[in-house]
Amino acid sequence: MWQSYVNGLLVAAGLIMAIGTQNAFVLAQSLRREHHLPVAALCVTCDALLVAAGVFGLATVLAQNPTLLAIARWGGAAFLLWYGSQALRRACSKQSLQQGENQTVRSLRAVMLSALAVTLLNPHVYLDTVLLIGSLGAQQTEPGAYVVGAASASLLWFFTLALGAAWLAPWLARPSTWRILDLLVAIMMFTVAFQLVVS
Repeated sequence: MWQSYVNGLLVAAGLIMAIGTQNAFVLAQSLRREHHLPVAALCVTCDALLVAAGVFGLATVLAQNPTLLAIARWGGAAFLLWYGSQALRRACSKQSLQQGENQTVRSLRAVMLSALAVTLLNPHVYLDTVLLIGSLGAQQTEPGAYVVGAASASLLWFFTLALGAAWLAPWLARPSTWRILDLLVAIMMFTVAFQLVVS
């Protein structure tokens, strides 16, 4: 059982810690101190559910259905282009992006819906969690322990990211820092979208 748990922990940690749209979103919310803990919890929950779905059968279904994969790819690319455009617009804005009295704080509902979109409309999430992590987990002697291990990696990573970034917010919350962050997010979103379209 412990071997399956450790396998899930290590495989998921290696994939989750890579730079991705989900990580960029959690980081941005954490720096803004805008519902960052609920966002981290949502990302952990989604990852755990997707890994479990992959381990217990969905990986095989998706791998055999090119139509579903195509829908995920083109829908994800469209969303990433839109999200990248929003980040680029913020980076080019003359408006101060640091926290302050004039900053508009979005509602919890709006932030959580955005987090769901970043998570569920990104095809790489399905490729990583459902297909890759899931298919590896289906081969474990204790698939349930593997899912718990993968969920543990997600929990540790997203809450470390959320709490660590929030702790650094007083030093990082400067307009130039926000513009650089938004520019990097835009570049990353456009790059991932391009890779999806040409793949």
